[in-house]
Amino acid sequence: MATRLRAALLAGLLVLAALPAAAVEVRVLSEGRPVANAVVTLSPVGRAATVTPMEAVMDQVNSEFEPRVLVVTKGSRVHFPNRDRIRHQVYSFSPAKRFELPLYTGTPPEPVLFDRTGVVTLGCNIHDWMKGYIVVVDTPHFALSDAEGRVRLEAPPGEYLLTAWHERLPSIDAAPKRRLTLPVAAAEVLELPLAPPPPPRGDERLRALQERLRTPSRP
Repeated sequence: MATRLRAALLAGLLVLAALPAAAVEVRVLSEGRPVANAVVTLSPVGRAATVTPMEAVMDQVNSEFEPRVLVVTKGSRVHFPNRDRIRHQVYSFSPAKRFELPLYTGTPPEPVLFDRTGVVTLGCNIHDWMKGYIVVVDTPHFALSDAEGRVRLEAPPGEYLLTAWHERLPSIDAAPKRRLTLPVAAAEVLELPLAPPPPPRGDERLRALQERLRTPSRP
């Protein structure tokens, strides 16, 4: 009996894999206005998704993380090159990944492994306005919303959990979640309860520019 159940399950998975991908259009809004740079994911319901670890890069350019938001799959390794002439000290205290890279220029010899799902908030111990995010997901179906808050995701037909996260959400629990079955007939709209954007940090950026100008360039 167990052998038959396993065979039936395997056959079902093979059928799902053979089905053509279905697309879902998503619009991410806050108070009716489009939200850019939101992480939108589709996670299968009732079955595990197959994910492939990635090799990714989180740059430091002009005393900013670039990109500000990076999405990687679970098990990915991320490189942290410092392209500035001044040193940075990258760290995170997030439960999904706690680490620290001592003061450095150039590129550390080893990437950092991200083996737990969740949001990892990055900072620099020297320049406290520097902030970046690495979102670790356990699904291959993800994307960042564009300037109009739009995302297009493709996945095999089936039941999924649609979620969206943005750095200005008050907490991870505030991220909207919606179950849907692909294919869908209409676009999905996700409304995010975002906090107001922080005020600009102009004085600190000016000090960073002055520091760069005082530091001799590397050969």
